[in-house]
Amino acid sequence: MLVDSHCHLEFPDFAAEQEAVIDRARAAGVGHFLTICTRVHRFGEVARIAERNADISCSLGTHPHSAEEEVDITTATLVELGQHPKAVAIGETGLDYYYDNSPRELQQEAFRRHIRAALELKLPVIVHTRDAEDDTMRILREEGQGTGLTGVLHCFSSSPQLAEDAIEFGFHISFSGIVTFKKSEELRETARKVALSRMLVETDAPFLAPIPKRGQRNEPAFVVHTAQVLANIHGLEPQALAARTTENFFRLFPKAVPTQQ
Repeated sequence: MLVDSHCHLEFPDFAAEQEAVIDRARAAGVGHFLTICTRVHRFGEVARIAERNADISCSLGTHPHSAEEEVDITTATLVELGQHPKAVAIGETGLDYYYDNSPRELQQEAFRRHIRAALELKLPVIVHTRDAEDDTMRILREEGQGTGLTGVLHCFSSSPQLAEDAIEFGFHISFSGIVTFKKSEELRETARKVALSRMLVETDAPFLAPIPKRGQRNEPAFVVHTAQVLANIHGLEPQALAARTTENFFRLFPKAVPTQQ
């Protein structure tokens, strides 16, 4: 069994065939999905998908692109909504200085609020970071050092140093289809150095379809291709990689409930 630890099932890309997409993933061996909230104001849509499916959990958060849209979302709001039984994590949150769709100071303030909510709820935090490595680690340390904060850097494509720093801090690293791309040799080398005990696999669907599906709309079933590459990197059979990453997922997200295959 595989877990797609980060997908966006409520996105319009899947509206016409959401159930078919989920069924195709199950047929491919995906036993659990974590569908990710990017706007707290739309949490209801995300939560309803999880409520309808025993093998789907959800998160609660504001993507850094949307930080300016959700300045009204307080730590207290996150704590209240985060008590939903299917909400197993806070995020995705973090910093994106590549696009700067929201002012950096608002991204940082939102990131801190999310970390504080995660600590209060005793939930892991799902972190998006792009071109913001120093500030990401600085804020994680300022808000979470010595607190037992847990979490994951999702869709990892940053430097080996950030992976090392995050793992030392106690976080996990999640790899998406990017690790399969022809020009991602440096990222594959980083993945080789990440301990299996700290590794997750994801699609970030509908984005970033892995080879051999690149150019198509991504969907959770395609996580098998990313897992195959990671298994090759570590010299494992795909089933062994699946078992390790699934174990890691349920250890990191203990509120998520495994279901029988």
